[in-house]
Amino acid sequence: MQTADAIKVLSALAQESRLAIFRLLIEQGPEGLPVGVIGERLGFPSATLSFHLKELLHAGLVTSRQSGRFIYYAPVIAAVNGLVGYLTENCCAGSGGSCAPAANVAKAAGKRAAVAKRRGVKALG
Repeated sequence: MQTADAIKVLSALAQESRLAIFRLLIEQGPEGLPVGVIGERLGFPSATLSFHLKELLHAGLVTSRQSGRFIYYAPVIAAVNGLVGYLTENCCAGSGGSCAPAANVAKAAGKRAAVAKRRGVKALG
């Protein structure tokens, strides 16, 4: 992911209504939801919903498809994975691994403590 793409994705998600729509679609999964159902569940008027869906579509966070009379929107999981990869690669450079997932950090701390205990010293961090 390029910087301009990351900015576009972050900008799209930095708005409460769009974040709510995207979260709903992520919870629903790859099949997505019809526009009417999204509006009902979140209580958004049609014009407002249409505007926010357009912004999410433009950012590459959702796809749309027509099925009969209905338009379905679904999340693009690869866009989120790309953003996480971009942030990890570009924003954590030189940080000594401070961007490692919390589980990995806790696991590493546990290993350090076990090694220190065997050596009879107090572990740091």
